[in-house]
Amino acid sequence: MRPAVAARKQRPIRVLVAKPGLDGHDRGAKVVAAALRDAGMEVIYTGLHQTPEMIAQAAVQEDVDVVGLSILSGAHMTLFPRVKTLLERAGRTDVLLTGGGIIPPEDVTELERQGVGKLFGPGTPTAELIQYIQEWAVEHVPA
Repeated sequence: MRPAVAARKQRPIRVLVAKPGLDGHDRGAKVVAAALRDAGMEVIYTGLHQTPEMIAQAAVQEDVDVVGLSILSGAHMTLFPRVKTLLERAGRTDVLLTGGGIIPPEDVTELERQGVGKLFGPGTPTAELIQYIQEWAVEHVPA
C-alpha cells in the first residue's frame, strides 16, 4: 500500500469580491464571500457600486490572489476586460480574475478567450467555485 501524499501547506488564498457598476443587488456576492471565508480563504468584500479602477486599486493594495466580480447589470463585456487591463497595468498578471452573474454563453466564451477565468451563473453551488479557486491556487499561490 502506498503512503498518502501529504497535502501541500500554503498560506490562505486572498480573494477580493467586488460589485462593479450600477448593479444594486449584492446578496449573491455576500453569499459567495461567506462561503469562501468558511472554506478558509481571506475575503475582502468591496461593497456596491465599485468602479474598475477602485477594484484594481483595492486588489493591488490588498495583495490578493483572486478577484471575483459579481455582475448582474449586463455590463460584463466592459467591466471584466477593464479590470483585467488595469490589473495588468499594475503588474498583477498573476491575479485570477473570475466571477459570475447573468452572462450569455457566447460572452462567457469570449471573456475566457480574453483571459478571464471560469465564470459562474446563478444557482451554481458555492462548492463548485470554491473547488475551482482551490485547484487554481495549488499551481499559483505560493506556500
